[in-house]
Amino acid sequence: MSAQEPPSLHAPGSPTKTPKIYRQELHRGVGSFASFAAGFSFVSILTTVFQLFGLGFGLGGAAFFWTWPLVFAGQLLVALNFAQLAARWPISGSIFQWASRLAGTTFGWFTGWVMIVAQTLTVAVAAIAVQAVLPAIWAGFQIIGGPTADPSLGSATGAQNAVLLGVGLLVLTTVVNILSVRIMALATSVGVLIEIIGVIVVVAALMLLPERSAAVVFTTEGAAPTDDPYIWAFLASSLMAAYVLVGFDSAGELAEETHAPRRTIPKTIVRAVIVSGLGGALLIIATLVAAPSLSDGSLASGGIAYVVTERLGPVFGRLLLVAVAVAVFVCTLAVQTSGSRMIYSMARERALPFWRTLAKVSPRTGTPIATSIVIGVGAALALAVNFGQSAIFTALSSLCIAMLYLAYLGVTLPMLVQRLTKRGTDVEHGLDEDGKPLFTLGRWGIPLNALAVAYQIGMVVNLVWPRAEIYDLTGETWWLQWSALLFIGATLVVGYLVHRRNRSRDGAIDLGHLPGSAEHSAIGTPSVATLA
Repeated sequence: MSAQEPPSLHAPGSPTKTPKIYRQELHRGVGSFASFAAGFSFVSILTTVFQLFGLGFGLGGAAFFWTWPLVFAGQLLVALNFAQLAARWPISGSIFQWASRLAGTTFGWFTGWVMIVAQTLTVAVAAIAVQAVLPAIWAGFQIIGGPTADPSLGSATGAQNAVLLGVGLLVLTTVVNILSVRIMALATSVGVLIEIIGVIVVVAALMLLPERSAAVVFTTEGAAPTDDPYIWAFLASSLMAAYVLVGFDSAGELAEETHAPRRTIPKTIVRAVIVSGLGGALLIIATLVAAPSLSDGSLASGGIAYVVTERLGPVFGRLLLVAVAVAVFVCTLAVQTSGSRMIYSMARERALPFWRTLAKVSPRTGTPIATSIVIGVGAALALAVNFGQSAIFTALSSLCIAMLYLAYLGVTLPMLVQRLTKRGTDVEHGLDEDGKPLFTLGRWGIPLNALAVAYQIGMVVNLVWPRAEIYDLTGETWWLQWSALLFIGATLVVGYLVHRRNRSRDGAIDLGHLPGSAEHSAIGTPSVATLA
Protein backbone atom coordinates (compact mmCIF):
# COMPACT_ATOMS: atom_id res chain seq x y z
CA MET A 1 0.00 0.00 0.00
CA SER A 2 1.44 3.37 -0.93
CA ALA A 3 1.13 6.40 1.27
CA GLN A 4 -1.40 7.85 -1.17
CA GLU A 5 -3.71 4.87 -1.33
CA PRO A 6 -6.66 4.46 1.02
CA PRO A 7 -6.70 1.13 2.85
CA SER A 8 -8.87 -1.55 1.29
CA LEU A 9 -9.74 -5.22 1.61
CA HIS A 10 -7.18 -7.82 0.66
CA ALA A 11 -8.56 -9.75 -2.29
CA PRO A 12 -8.79 -13.56 -1.81
CA GLY A 13 -5.43 -15.10 -2.58
CA SER A 14 -3.66 -11.74 -2.86
CA PRO A 15 -0.20 -11.53 -1.29
CA THR A 16 0.05 -9.78 2.05
CA LYS A 17 3.14 -8.63 3.85
CA THR A 18 3.86 -9.35 7.48
CA PRO A 19 2.17 -6.58 9.46
CA LYS A 20 4.12 -4.28 11.73
CA ILE A 21 3.02 -4.86 15.32
CA TYR A 22 3.06 -2.06 17.88
CA ARG A 23 4.83 -2.96 21.10
CA GLN A 24 2.88 -2.35 24.31
CA GLU A 25 5.03 0.43 25.77
CA LEU A 26 2.44 2.69 27.38
CA HIS A 27 1.24 1.44 30.77
CA ARG A 28 -2.39 0.34 30.98
CA GLY A 29 -3.39 2.31 34.06
CA VAL A 30 -6.70 3.81 32.87
CA GLY A 31 -9.93 2.16 34.00
CA SER A 32 -13.52 2.71 32.89
CA PHE A 33 -14.20 5.80 35.02
CA ALA A 34 -10.79 7.30 34.27
CA SER A 35 -11.51 6.84 30.55
CA PHE A 36 -14.82 8.69 30.95
CA ALA A 37 -13.01 11.32 33.02
CA ALA A 38 -10.50 11.89 30.20
CA GLY A 39 -13.27 12.82 27.78
CA PHE A 40 -15.38 14.70 30.31
CA SER A 41 -12.46 16.71 31.68
CA PHE A 42 -11.42 17.80 28.16
CA VAL A 43 -14.97 19.09 27.64
CA SER A 44 -15.00 20.42 31.25
CA ILE A 45 -18.24 22.38 31.39
CA LEU A 46 -17.22 24.18 34.57
CA THR A 47 -14.04 25.45 32.92
CA THR A 48 -15.39 26.35 29.52
CA VAL A 49 -18.91 27.53 30.35
CA PHE A 50 -17.46 29.74 33.12
CA GLN A 51 -14.83 31.00 30.69
CA LEU A 52 -17.03 31.93 27.71
CA PHE A 53 -20.54 32.35 29.13
CA GLY A 54 -20.11 36.14 29.15
CA LEU A 55 -19.10 36.15 25.50
CA GLY A 56 -22.05 34.06 24.37
CA PHE A 57 -24.54 36.04 26.44
CA GLY A 58 -23.05 39.39 25.43
CA LEU A 59 -23.48 38.56 21.75
CA GLY A 60 -26.82 36.75 21.73
CA GLY A 61 -28.57 37.62 24.99
CA ALA A 62 -30.57 35.03 26.90
CA ALA A 63 -31.69 33.28 23.70
CA PHE A 64 -28.09 32.25 23.03
CA PHE A 65 -29.01 29.25 25.20
CA TRP A 66 -30.51 27.60 22.10
CA THR A 67 -27.09 27.34 20.49
CA TRP A 68 -26.31 24.76 23.18
CA PRO A 69 -28.84 22.03 22.19
CA LEU A 70 -28.03 22.59 18.51
CA VAL A 71 -24.28 22.09 19.05
CA PHE A 72 -24.93 19.23 21.47
CA ALA A 73 -27.00 17.35 18.86
CA GLY A 74 -24.33 17.86 16.20
CA GLN A 75 -21.46 16.77 18.43
CA LEU A 76 -23.40 13.72 19.62
CA LEU A 77 -23.61 12.62 15.98
CA VAL A 78 -19.83 13.02 15.68
CA ALA A 79 -19.28 11.14 18.95
CA LEU A 80 -21.40 8.18 17.81
CA ASN A 81 -19.28 7.81 14.68
CA PHE A 82 -16.08 8.16 16.70
CA ALA A 83 -17.32 5.49 19.12
CA GLN A 84 -17.58 2.99 16.27
CA LEU A 85 -14.04 3.75 15.12
CA ALA A 86 -12.69 3.57 18.68
CA ALA A 87 -14.03 0.04 19.04
CA ARG A 88 -12.26 -1.13 15.88
CA TRP A 89 -9.02 0.85 16.12
CA PRO A 90 -8.22 1.50 19.82
CA ILE A 91 -4.87 3.18 19.14
CA SER A 92 -3.15 6.26 20.58
CA GLY A 93 -3.34 9.27 18.30
CA SER A 94 -6.87 8.26 17.35
CA ILE A 95 -7.69 11.12 14.95
CA PHE A 96 -4.47 10.58 12.97
CA GLN A 97 -4.80 6.79 13.04
CA TRP A 98 -8.48 6.72 12.05
CA ALA A 99 -8.05 9.22 9.21
CA SER A 100 -4.99 7.34 7.90
CA ARG A 101 -6.84 4.02 7.88
CA LEU A 102 -9.88 5.54 6.19
CA ALA A 103 -8.29 7.80 3.58
CA GLY A 104 -4.60 6.94 3.35
CA THR A 105 -1.60 8.07 5.33
CA THR A 106 -0.99 11.38 3.54
CA PHE A 107 -4.51 12.59 4.28
CA GLY A 108 -4.23 11.16 7.79
CA TRP A 109 -0.93 12.96 8.36
CA PHE A 110 -2.43 16.36 7.59
CA THR A 111 -5.44 15.57 9.77
CA GLY A 112 -3.10 14.66 12.62
CA TRP A 113 -0.96 17.76 12.02
CA VAL A 114 -3.99 20.06 12.23
CA MET A 115 -5.07 18.22 15.39
CA ILE A 116 -1.66 18.70 17.05
CA VAL A 117 -1.71 22.45 16.41
CA ALA A 118 -5.35 22.68 17.54
CA GLN A 119 -4.65 20.75 20.75
CA THR A 120 -1.64 22.94 21.56
CA LEU A 121 -3.75 26.07 21.16
CA THR A 122 -6.56 24.49 23.17
CA VAL A 123 -4.18 23.79 26.05
CA ALA A 124 -3.28 27.49 26.01
CA VAL A 125 -6.92 28.58 25.94
CA ALA A 126 -7.83 26.17 28.75
CA ALA A 127 -5.00 27.56 30.87
CA ILE A 128 -6.31 31.10 30.29
CA ALA A 129 -9.44 30.14 32.24
CA VAL A 130 -7.57 30.43 35.54
CA GLN A 131 -7.84 34.19 35.13
CA ALA A 132 -11.64 33.94 35.17
CA VAL A 133 -11.54 32.08 38.50
CA LEU A 134 -8.50 32.65 40.72
CA PRO A 135 -8.71 36.48 41.10
CA ALA A 136 -12.40 36.02 41.97
CA ILE A 137 -11.40 33.61 44.74
CA TRP A 138 -8.64 35.86 46.12
CA ALA A 139 -7.62 39.27 44.80
CA GLY A 140 -4.00 38.40 45.50
CA PHE A 141 -3.99 36.21 42.40
CA GLN A 142 -4.18 39.42 40.37
CA ILE A 143 -0.40 39.80 40.35
CA ILE A 144 -0.11 42.25 37.44
CA GLY A 145 -1.29 45.66 38.61
CA GLY A 146 -2.14 44.49 42.12
CA PRO A 147 -5.42 43.43 43.78
CA THR A 148 -7.26 46.58 42.68
CA ALA A 149 -6.46 46.13 38.97
CA ASP A 150 -9.10 45.07 36.44
CA PRO A 151 -8.97 41.22 36.20
CA SER A 152 -11.12 40.90 33.05
CA LEU A 153 -9.44 39.40 30.00
CA GLY A 154 -10.39 42.43 27.94
CA SER A 155 -8.17 44.68 30.05
CA ALA A 156 -4.39 44.98 29.71
CA THR A 157 -3.76 43.94 33.33
CA GLY A 158 -6.18 41.02 33.12
CA ALA A 159 -4.70 39.74 29.86
CA GLN A 160 -1.14 39.93 31.14
CA ASN A 161 -2.06 38.25 34.40
CA ALA A 162 -3.82 35.49 32.47
CA VAL A 163 -0.56 34.73 30.68
CA LEU A 164 1.34 34.62 33.96
CA LEU A 165 -1.15 32.35 35.74
CA GLY A 166 -1.61 30.20 32.64
CA VAL A 167 2.10 29.50 32.28
CA GLY A 168 2.27 28.55 35.95
CA LEU A 169 -0.60 26.10 35.45
CA LEU A 170 1.14 24.59 32.41
CA VAL A 171 4.24 23.90 34.48
CA LEU A 172 2.10 21.99 36.98
CA THR A 173 0.19 19.94 34.38
CA THR A 174 3.41 19.08 32.54
CA VAL A 175 4.94 17.72 35.73
CA VAL A 176 1.85 15.59 36.45
CA ASN A 177 1.79 14.33 32.88
CA ILE A 178 5.36 13.08 32.92
CA LEU A 179 5.24 11.49 36.38
CA SER A 180 2.93 8.56 35.64
CA VAL A 181 -0.20 7.65 33.70
CA ARG A 182 -1.71 6.39 36.96
CA ILE A 183 -1.10 9.72 38.68
CA MET A 184 -2.57 11.52 35.68
CA ALA A 185 -5.62 9.21 35.67
CA LEU A 186 -6.08 9.59 39.43
CA ALA A 187 -5.82 13.39 39.27
CA THR A 188 -8.28 13.49 36.38
CA SER A 189 -10.76 11.15 38.06
CA VAL A 190 -10.71 13.05 41.38
CA GLY A 191 -10.99 16.34 39.54
CA VAL A 192 -13.96 15.15 37.50
CA LEU A 193 -15.77 13.98 40.65
CA ILE A 194 -15.24 17.42 42.17
CA GLU A 195 -16.41 19.06 38.94
CA ILE A 196 -19.60 16.99 38.72
CA ILE A 197 -20.41 17.72 42.36
CA GLY A 198 -19.64 21.39 41.72
CA VAL A 199 -22.02 21.54 38.75
CA ILE A 200 -24.81 19.92 40.77
CA VAL A 201 -24.31 22.30 43.70
CA VAL A 202 -24.08 25.43 41.52
CA VAL A 203 -27.19 24.52 39.52
CA ALA A 204 -29.21 23.62 42.63
CA ALA A 205 -28.11 26.72 44.56
CA LEU A 206 -28.85 29.14 41.71
CA MET A 207 -32.18 27.52 40.91
CA LEU A 208 -33.24 28.11 44.52
CA LEU A 209 -32.54 31.84 44.15
CA PRO A 210 -34.51 32.78 41.02
CA GLU A 211 -34.85 36.35 39.76
CA ARG A 212 -36.94 35.29 36.77
CA SER A 213 -38.38 32.14 35.17
CA ALA A 214 -36.63 29.84 32.74
CA ALA A 215 -38.84 31.31 30.01
CA VAL A 216 -36.20 34.05 29.74
CA VAL A 217 -34.39 31.83 27.20
CA PHE A 218 -37.10 32.79 24.71
CA THR A 219 -36.01 36.44 24.84
CA THR A 220 -32.94 38.26 23.55
CA GLU A 221 -32.58 40.35 26.70
CA GLY A 222 -28.94 41.27 27.28
CA ALA A 223 -27.85 40.98 23.64
CA ALA A 224 -25.46 43.55 22.25
CA PRO A 225 -27.40 46.26 20.35
CA THR A 226 -27.09 45.94 16.56
CA ASP A 227 -28.94 46.87 13.40
CA ASP A 228 -28.25 43.47 11.83
CA PRO A 229 -30.74 40.57 11.90
CA TYR A 230 -30.54 38.58 15.16
CA ILE A 231 -29.46 35.39 13.36
CA TRP A 232 -25.93 36.80 12.94
CA ALA A 233 -25.57 37.48 16.65
CA PHE A 234 -27.02 34.03 17.38
CA LEU A 235 -24.48 32.31 15.12
CA ALA A 236 -21.61 34.28 16.64
CA SER A 237 -22.76 33.37 20.17
CA SER A 238 -22.60 29.67 19.26
CA LEU A 239 -18.82 29.92 19.75
CA MET A 240 -19.40 29.26 23.46
CA ALA A 241 -21.20 25.96 22.89
CA ALA A 242 -18.83 24.95 20.10
CA TYR A 243 -15.84 25.59 22.35
CA VAL A 244 -17.27 23.59 25.25
CA LEU A 245 -18.48 20.45 23.49
CA VAL A 246 -15.22 19.19 22.02
CA GLY A 247 -12.55 16.81 23.26
CA PHE A 248 -14.66 13.73 23.91
CA ASP A 249 -12.31 11.88 21.57
CA SER A 250 -9.53 12.17 24.16
CA ALA A 251 -10.71 8.86 25.64
CA GLY A 252 -9.59 7.36 22.33
CA GLU A 253 -6.20 9.04 22.65
CA LEU A 254 -5.63 6.95 25.80
CA ALA A 255 -6.73 3.70 24.14
CA GLU A 256 -3.37 1.96 24.57
CA GLU A 257 -3.41 2.89 28.26
CA THR A 258 -6.99 1.78 28.89
CA HIS A 259 -8.10 -1.62 30.17
CA ALA A 260 -10.44 -3.41 27.70
CA PRO A 261 -10.46 -0.44 25.29
CA ARG A 262 -12.76 -1.98 22.66
CA ARG A 263 -15.48 -2.36 25.26
CA THR A 264 -14.76 0.73 27.33
CA ILE A 265 -13.93 3.61 25.01
CA PRO A 266 -17.05 3.69 22.78
CA LYS A 267 -19.23 3.98 25.89
CA THR A 268 -17.09 6.64 27.54
CA ILE A 269 -16.96 8.81 24.40
CA VAL A 270 -20.76 8.91 24.17
CA ARG A 271 -21.26 9.29 27.93
CA ALA A 272 -18.85 12.23 28.08
CA VAL A 273 -20.90 14.12 25.48
CA ILE A 274 -24.28 13.30 27.04
CA VAL A 275 -23.30 14.14 30.62
CA SER A 276 -21.58 17.34 29.48
CA GLY A 277 -24.54 18.33 27.34
CA LEU A 278 -27.11 17.90 30.09
CA GLY A 279 -24.94 19.49 32.79
CA GLY A 280 -24.02 22.46 30.62
CA ALA A 281 -27.64 23.16 29.66
CA LEU A 282 -28.72 23.21 33.30
CA LEU A 283 -25.76 25.45 34.23
CA ILE A 284 -26.65 28.01 31.56
CA ILE A 285 -30.34 28.07 32.51
CA ALA A 286 -29.58 28.34 36.23
CA THR A 287 -27.26 31.29 35.59
CA LEU A 288 -29.83 33.13 33.47
CA VAL A 289 -32.55 32.49 36.05
CA ALA A 290 -30.49 33.67 39.04
CA ALA A 291 -28.48 36.56 37.56
CA PRO A 292 -29.16 39.82 39.45
CA SER A 293 -29.54 41.66 36.14
CA LEU A 294 -29.45 40.78 32.46
CA SER A 295 -29.19 44.33 31.18
CA ASP A 296 -26.60 46.22 33.24
CA GLY A 297 -23.58 44.62 31.50
CA SER A 298 -22.31 42.78 34.58
CA LEU A 299 -23.31 39.32 33.31
CA ALA A 300 -21.58 39.83 29.96
CA SER A 301 -18.37 41.07 31.60
CA GLY A 302 -18.30 38.90 34.75
CA GLY A 303 -19.98 35.73 33.50
CA ILE A 304 -21.01 32.94 35.85
CA ALA A 305 -18.34 33.82 38.44
CA TYR A 306 -20.11 37.16 38.94
CA VAL A 307 -23.48 35.47 39.46
CA VAL A 308 -22.10 32.86 41.87
CA THR A 309 -20.38 35.37 44.13
CA GLU A 310 -23.26 37.88 44.00
CA ARG A 311 -26.06 35.41 44.67
CA LEU A 312 -24.39 32.92 46.99
CA GLY A 313 -22.30 35.31 49.03
CA PRO A 314 -18.54 35.76 49.13
CA VAL A 315 -17.75 32.71 51.31
CA PHE A 316 -19.96 30.04 49.71
CA GLY A 317 -19.40 31.53 46.28
CA ARG A 318 -15.63 31.32 46.63
CA LEU A 319 -15.86 27.71 47.82
CA LEU A 320 -17.70 26.82 44.62
CA LEU A 321 -15.15 28.72 42.59
CA VAL A 322 -12.48 26.47 44.10
CA ALA A 323 -14.27 23.55 42.39
CA VAL A 324 -14.11 25.53 39.16
CA ALA A 325 -10.37 26.05 39.66
CA VAL A 326 -9.95 22.28 40.06
CA ALA A 327 -11.92 21.80 36.84
CA VAL A 328 -9.61 24.22 35.03
CA PHE A 329 -6.62 22.21 36.21
CA VAL A 330 -7.98 18.82 35.08
CA CYS A 331 -9.20 20.29 31.79
CA THR A 332 -5.75 21.65 30.99
CA LEU A 333 -4.21 18.35 32.11
CA ALA A 334 -6.55 16.30 29.91
CA VAL A 335 -6.01 18.41 26.79
CA GLN A 336 -2.24 18.29 27.26
CA THR A 337 -2.35 14.50 27.75
CA SER A 338 -4.42 14.08 24.61
CA GLY A 339 -2.05 16.23 22.56
CA SER A 340 1.02 14.42 23.84
CA ARG A 341 -0.43 11.06 22.76
CA MET A 342 -1.19 12.44 19.30
CA ILE A 343 2.44 13.53 18.85
CA TYR A 344 3.65 10.19 20.23
CA SER A 345 1.46 8.24 17.81
CA MET A 346 2.68 10.17 14.77
CA ALA A 347 6.32 10.04 15.92
CA ARG A 348 6.05 6.26 16.33
CA GLU A 349 5.28 6.16 12.60
CA ARG A 350 8.41 8.28 11.89
CA ALA A 351 6.02 10.98 10.70
CA LEU A 352 7.46 13.96 12.61
CA PRO A 353 10.86 15.62 12.97
CA PHE A 354 12.88 14.28 15.91
CA TRP A 355 10.65 11.20 15.91
CA ARG A 356 13.21 9.06 17.73
CA THR A 357 12.98 11.31 20.78
CA LEU A 358 9.26 11.98 20.54
CA ALA A 359 8.39 8.28 20.21
CA LYS A 360 10.35 7.31 23.31
CA VAL A 361 8.36 6.06 26.31
CA SER A 362 9.93 6.15 29.75
CA PRO A 363 10.13 2.56 31.05
CA ARG A 364 9.81 3.90 34.59
CA THR A 365 6.77 6.16 34.23
CA GLY A 366 5.19 4.58 31.14
CA THR A 367 4.63 8.02 29.64
CA PRO A 368 6.04 9.81 26.56
CA ILE A 369 7.88 12.51 28.48
CA ALA A 370 9.20 14.49 25.51
CA THR A 371 5.78 14.93 23.90
CA SER A 372 4.25 16.22 27.14
CA ILE A 373 7.00 18.82 27.36
CA VAL A 374 6.55 19.82 23.71
CA ILE A 375 2.82 20.44 24.18
CA GLY A 376 3.41 22.35 27.42
CA VAL A 377 6.12 24.57 25.92
CA GLY A 378 4.09 25.13 22.76
CA ALA A 379 1.05 26.22 24.75
CA ALA A 380 3.18 28.49 26.95
CA LEU A 381 4.61 30.17 23.83
CA ALA A 382 1.09 30.65 22.44
CA LEU A 383 0.28 32.48 25.67
CA ALA A 384 3.54 34.42 25.90
CA VAL A 385 3.31 36.01 22.43
CA ASN A 386 -0.04 37.49 23.47
CA PHE A 387 1.26 39.13 26.63
CA GLY A 388 0.71 42.63 25.30
CA GLN A 389 -2.41 42.01 23.21
CA SER A 390 -5.65 41.69 25.20
CA ALA A 391 -7.75 41.35 22.04
CA ILE A 392 -6.23 38.00 21.08
CA PHE A 393 -7.87 35.66 23.58
CA THR A 394 -11.33 35.50 22.02
CA ALA A 395 -9.75 34.99 18.60
CA LEU A 396 -7.56 32.23 20.01
CA SER A 397 -10.58 30.43 21.45
CA SER A 398 -12.49 30.47 18.17
CA LEU A 399 -9.40 29.54 16.15
CA CYS A 400 -8.49 26.47 18.20
CA ILE A 401 -12.06 25.15 18.03
CA ALA A 402 -12.28 25.74 14.28
CA MET A 403 -9.13 23.66 13.84
CA LEU A 404 -10.48 20.90 16.09
CA TYR A 405 -13.63 20.80 13.96
CA LEU A 406 -11.49 20.57 10.82
CA ALA A 407 -9.55 17.64 12.30
CA TYR A 408 -12.78 15.89 13.29
CA LEU A 409 -14.08 16.44 9.76
CA GLY A 410 -10.90 14.77 8.51
CA VAL A 411 -12.27 11.58 10.09
CA THR A 412 -16.02 11.72 9.53
CA LEU A 413 -15.83 12.83 5.87
CA PRO A 414 -13.66 9.92 4.60
CA MET A 415 -15.69 7.64 6.87
CA LEU A 416 -18.83 8.70 5.01
CA VAL A 417 -17.13 8.30 1.61
CA GLN A 418 -16.07 4.76 2.48
CA ARG A 419 -19.50 3.90 3.80
CA LEU A 420 -21.06 5.06 0.53
CA THR A 421 -18.50 3.44 -1.79
CA LYS A 422 -17.93 0.12 0.00
CA ARG A 423 -21.47 -0.80 1.02
CA GLY A 424 -22.36 -4.46 1.23
CA THR A 425 -18.84 -5.85 1.54
CA ASP A 426 -18.87 -8.86 3.82
CA VAL A 427 -16.26 -8.51 6.55
CA GLU A 428 -16.01 -9.88 10.08
CA HIS A 429 -17.15 -7.10 12.43
CA GLY A 430 -15.02 -8.25 15.36
CA LEU A 431 -15.62 -8.77 19.07
CA ASP A 432 -14.67 -6.81 22.15
CA GLU A 433 -12.70 -8.13 25.12
CA ASP A 434 -15.83 -9.81 26.54
CA GLY A 435 -16.59 -11.60 23.29
CA LYS A 436 -19.51 -9.30 22.46
CA PRO A 437 -20.00 -7.60 19.07
CA LEU A 438 -18.19 -4.28 18.70
CA PHE A 439 -20.18 -1.08 18.95
CA THR A 440 -21.83 -0.26 15.61
CA LEU A 441 -24.38 2.16 14.22
CA GLY A 442 -25.72 -0.53 11.92
CA ARG A 443 -28.13 0.64 9.25
CA TRP A 444 -28.17 4.11 10.83
CA GLY A 445 -24.48 4.56 10.05
CA ILE A 446 -24.84 6.38 6.71
CA PRO A 447 -27.59 8.87 7.68
CA LEU A 448 -26.00 9.68 11.06
CA ASN A 449 -22.59 10.03 9.42
CA ALA A 450 -24.00 12.31 6.69
CA LEU A 451 -25.73 14.53 9.26
CA ALA A 452 -22.52 14.77 11.28
CA VAL A 453 -20.53 15.87 8.21
CA ALA A 454 -23.15 18.46 7.21
CA TYR A 455 -23.16 19.87 10.74
CA GLN A 456 -19.35 20.01 10.90
CA ILE A 457 -19.00 21.81 7.56
CA GLY A 458 -21.56 24.42 8.62
CA MET A 459 -19.88 24.94 11.99
CA VAL A 460 -16.39 25.26 10.48
CA VAL A 461 -17.66 28.02 8.18
CA ASN A 462 -19.37 29.69 11.14
CA LEU A 463 -16.25 29.51 13.32
CA VAL A 464 -13.75 30.85 10.76
CA TRP A 465 -16.04 33.63 9.50
CA PRO A 466 -14.04 36.87 9.95
CA ARG A 467 -16.30 38.56 12.51
CA ALA A 468 -14.77 41.63 14.10
CA GLU A 469 -16.60 40.94 17.40
CA ILE A 470 -14.80 37.57 17.64
CA TYR A 471 -11.44 38.05 15.95
CA ASP A 472 -10.75 41.78 16.16
CA LEU A 473 -11.88 43.41 19.39
CA THR A 474 -9.65 46.38 18.55
CA GLY A 475 -11.86 47.13 15.55
CA GLU A 476 -8.89 48.22 13.47
CA THR A 477 -6.52 45.26 13.06
CA TRP A 478 -7.21 43.52 9.73
CA TRP A 479 -4.90 40.59 10.35
CA LEU A 480 -6.72 39.77 13.58
CA GLN A 481 -10.08 39.79 11.81
CA TRP A 482 -8.78 37.36 9.19
CA SER A 483 -6.53 35.48 11.62
CA ALA A 484 -8.46 32.17 11.46
CA LEU A 485 -8.08 31.74 7.71
CA LEU A 486 -4.54 33.10 7.75
CA PHE A 487 -3.44 30.80 10.56
CA ILE A 488 -5.09 27.70 9.13
CA GLY A 489 -3.48 28.42 5.76
CA ALA A 490 -0.08 28.90 7.38
CA THR A 491 -0.54 25.66 9.35
CA LEU A 492 -1.19 23.71 6.15
CA VAL A 493 1.80 25.29 4.36
CA VAL A 494 4.16 24.51 7.23
CA GLY A 495 2.64 21.05 7.45
CA TYR A 496 3.34 20.44 3.77
CA LEU A 497 6.98 21.38 4.24
CA VAL A 498 7.34 19.18 7.32
CA HIS A 499 5.61 16.23 5.66
CA ARG A 500 7.70 16.57 2.50
CA ARG A 501 10.92 16.71 4.51
CA ASN A 502 9.99 13.68 6.59
CA ARG A 503 8.85 11.64 3.60
CA SER A 504 12.14 12.28 1.78
CA ARG A 505 14.24 11.39 4.85
CA ASP A 506 12.26 8.54 6.43
CA GLY A 507 10.04 7.20 3.65
CA ALA A 508 6.32 6.55 3.51
CA ILE A 509 4.34 5.89 6.67
CA ASP A 510 3.71 2.19 7.35
CA LEU A 511 0.87 1.83 9.84
CA GLY A 512 1.12 -0.95 12.38
CA HIS A 513 -1.33 -3.07 14.36
CA LEU A 514 -1.96 -3.62 18.02
CA PRO A 515 -0.70 -6.93 19.44
CA GLY A 516 -3.20 -9.75 19.78
CA SER A 517 -4.97 -12.25 17.58
CA ALA A 518 -8.06 -10.09 17.18
CA GLU A 519 -6.18 -7.36 15.38
CA HIS A 520 -6.17 -9.01 11.98
CA SER A 521 -9.95 -9.13 11.71
CA ALA A 522 -10.72 -5.80 13.35
CA ILE A 523 -7.64 -3.78 12.44
CA GLY A 524 -5.46 -5.74 10.06
CA THR A 525 -7.99 -5.28 7.26
CA PRO A 526 -9.26 -1.77 7.95
CA SER A 527 -12.06 -1.71 5.41
CA VAL A 528 -15.10 0.44 5.48
CA ALA A 529 -17.15 -2.66 5.49
CA THR A 530 -16.51 -2.87 9.20
CA LEU A 531 -18.30 0.49 9.45
CA ALA A 532 -21.49 -0.53 7.72
